[in-house]
Amino acid sequence: MRKFGYAQSIVQGAAGSAEHRPPSTIHTVVCIVSDMDSGRMFALVQELAAVKSRADVTAALRLMCDDMVLETPAFGAVVHGRTANESALRWFFATFPDYHVEMAGHLADSACLVAWGTARMTLTDNGLGIVPNGRRAEIPVFLRFTFADDLIASEYFFFDLAQLCAQSGVSGDEVGRKLFGDRR
Repeated sequence: MRKFGYAQSIVQGAAGSAEHRPPSTIHTVVCIVSDMDSGRMFALVQELAAVKSRADVTAALRLMCDDMVLETPAFGAVVHGRTANESALRWFFATFPDYHVEMAGHLADSACLVAWGTARMTLTDNGLGIVPNGRRAEIPVFLRFTFADDLIASEYFFFDLAQLCAQSGVSGDEVGRKLFGDRR
């Protein structure tokens, strides 16, 4: 049985439209309180990092609840469920075929595990209509996970899109228009 708790987090994203929260806004997040200990939580997160670094969509989906929620503010994306997560992961690995993440640290309580580290990835065009420089970017990442039924229930994947664009030799404004259109 799932139990729900509340956690507060601080969003450090860029100010934007009404669909994006301004910097340093505190908001309440409903987290599933898990009976899982922090060691098991981190083992699942490490395994997810390893399979995503191999672009193994099937193995990643096995670590996720059927109703998994993946939120990636840099892309303006929130996906729910196994089918949507599969599509999102396939798009991500086609866009960043050499994606690799390395965890540097983590903290956990009974509701959530947060982790931070470095992602290395090369941006490809993949339908965005941009021409990147082909160099591998190295950017800090922040992740927040919740758990249920010994699986990952949600992932919040935060990174600085402007830094990724700068290292990839593309205009952040142009990529923003491609991703967000007039909502930006």
